[in-house]
Amino acid sequence: MTQEPISNWLGRQETLEETLSAGPAQGLAATLNLDPADFATDGAALPPIWNWLYFLPRAPSHQIGPDGHPKRGGFLPPITLARRMWAGSRCTFHHDLHVGDRATKTSTIVKISEKQGRTGTMFFVTVRHEIRVGASLAYEEEQDIVYMDIPKVFTPPEPVALPPCTWQHNVALDPVLLFRFSALTFNGHRIHYDRDYAMGVENYPGLVVHGPLQAILAFHFACLEQADRKPQAYRFKGVRPLFDFDTVSFNGAPSDPASTLIYAANGDKAVTMEAQMSWA
Repeated sequence: MTQEPISNWLGRQETLEETLSAGPAQGLAATLNLDPADFATDGAALPPIWNWLYFLPRAPSHQIGPDGHPKRGGFLPPITLARRMWAGSRCTFHHDLHVGDRATKTSTIVKISEKQGRTGTMFFVTVRHEIRVGASLAYEEEQDIVYMDIPKVFTPPEPVALPPCTWQHNVALDPVLLFRFSALTFNGHRIHYDRDYAMGVENYPGLVVHGPLQAILAFHFACLEQADRKPQAYRFKGVRPLFDFDTVSFNGAPSDPASTLIYAANGDKAVTMEAQMSWA
């Protein structure tokens, strides 16, 4: 699928350094109907997965591909399958990140695998991320990125029914929410804001709700329900695409005394994302 063996990308590293400024956190707070003032000053603790607002690839416009992503190659292997998505992550939190921290993120490609799925050949690339403030490790994540061809007709996977839960929060979806999150994460992928492209080129039935947005909302509501506890680890995986014309609810239940299961579900009660929070 590439001009050289993709195994050559195993072990590749990229290191970025950035000051975790207030602006992105305040923007996400406003998008989630939280108070931006809570993140206005240095020292304010960031919800750990809000690090996704930082260390963003900033490719010049001439290096953007037809899907709105940076062109293939560079740090990630140049797999030629047309569709690229964030499939899931496993995150561990060692200590808080704060507004004003000068942090370093090191990313390493640790696994590349080829699989056959219902839509054909797929490649999975696993990237390990480590964020440090000084010499102190604050955050670890293993992120799975999936590559596949665009099917000629959109066929959703078989629905996974929402299991019984003890709490639920509903979130209104609209194109403005998707656009704001795309802007905050500097994500140019056109499936999230360009309806003509999403439906006419990638054959989706509407605008696609970002996986990371669902993961952040699931994390937020789990923390709201367990406000007296501190997150220690978080994992999630996409199950089914979610679209801007859907309704979405975030639902949770304890799986054991130390963890909570969380599900995003559409209006048909089909699960779109599964997640689990482990508490310190």
